[in-house]
Amino acid sequence: MSQTNHSVLVGVGSNLDSPIEQVIAAISNVEKLPLTTLLAKSSLYESLPQGPQDQEKFINAVVLIKYEGSPEQLLFALQKIEQHFGRVRRRHWGERVIDLDILFFGHQSVSYQNPDLTIPHPHALKRDFVILPALEIAPNWLLPSNEKLSYYSDQCLNHQIKVIAPNDY
Repeated sequence: MSQTNHSVLVGVGSNLDSPIEQVIAAISNVEKLPLTTLLAKSSLYESLPQGPQDQEKFINAVVLIKYEGSPEQLLFALQKIEQHFGRVRRRHWGERVIDLDILFFGHQSVSYQNPDLTIPHPHALKRDFVILPALEIAPNWLLPSNEKLSYYSDQCLNHQIKVIAPNDY
C-alpha cells in the first residue's frame, strides 16, 4: 500500500469519565499525530450503546483527516492514544473511556492479518453514529464499491441519536 496522502474517516466515541471532554481531547490528540492533517470534525452526537444496554449513552463524532502513512501506522497511533486515555476492554461493545476506529481509509477495502484492522470498518454501514456524523463532514464520500455513503443513511438500524454540540468545539 502506498504512503501517499489518504482521506480517512475516524470514529471517536466515549461513555465514561466525562465523555464529551474525552471525545474533544481525543480529537485534539488525533490532530497532533505525525503525518496527519485534520480537515473536518463533525458535531458531537449522543447515541444509545450498541452492546449491553446497562451502560451510559455514548458521545460520538467523526473526523476527516489527511494521512500520509499506512493503515497499520494509523491503527498503531490511534491505539496509543486509547492507551494514553486509559482504555480498558472490559467487555465486548461495553463501556469505554475512548474508542478510536478507522472507518474508511481512502476508498480502499482491505482485510489485514491484524484482527483489529478491517477497512471499511465492518459495522460502519449499519451505525447511525458513524454514518450521520460522517455525512455531515464528507457528504459525497464514495465507498470502495463506488456507492455513495449517503445511500446507507436510511438503512441504519435506528435513528435514535441526537446532536448535542455543533462542530465548533
